[in-house]
Amino acid sequence: MIVLQPVLEIYASDGFTLWPVAESAPYGFLPLSGALNPAEVGTAVMRIADCNNIDPEEDGCTPRPADPLGGFLHGLLTMDDLFASGGLRITDTATGTTLLPGCCNGLDERRDWLEVVDGNGWASFGHDPSPLAERDGKVVRLTVDAEHDNSPVIELPVTDLRRLLAGAERDLTDFLHLAAAWAALHLRDYATPVTAALSRALDLPAPEIPPNP
Repeated sequence: MIVLQPVLEIYASDGFTLWPVAESAPYGFLPLSGALNPAEVGTAVMRIADCNNIDPEEDGCTPRPADPLGGFLHGLLTMDDLFASGGLRITDTATGTTLLPGCCNGLDERRDWLEVVDGNGWASFGHDPSPLAERDGKVVRLTVDAEHDNSPVIELPVTDLRRLLAGAERDLTDFLHLAAAWAALHLRDYATPVTAALSRALDLPAPEIPPNP
């Protein structure tokens, strides 16, 4: 069985106190879907905000707020080009082989998978490791790390990959709606701009913000 999940690269959340987050390993990937609990959603929002926690370089930009919450969210809310580190994780449960997104790959780059199924038939997704997807007729060959000649591979029909990619889009959309509801509860003063920023980072339409309870 082939399992495909959109995943966010995460690090340990030790010392983070701006909102509740889940305990996490020093490094790993968090699958994004509508099934996350509130603490996991908080972890995802924290990580996406942290990916963009830099000061914009352009002159005349709004200065970083002095308060801790506003300061932490500043980059997420002011940057034009947002980034969510991660991508698509594909696992062959029969063999235990897993393809992970490489370094510097973002969730917005998942659109490159459409080149594999409907375009030029080739795409890569970061480095260290260097995952590679290639279409050969009606089959897609996924190389876990193209830098190694003996890299494990996963093969699946193009039609199966197209179906799995559609499922990943649904998972991300469900996560974004969940995050919008989470933001309305935990980031009331920032719920609308944070949700809009998350939608841009994930390259998805922004959902409506639920009213505050």
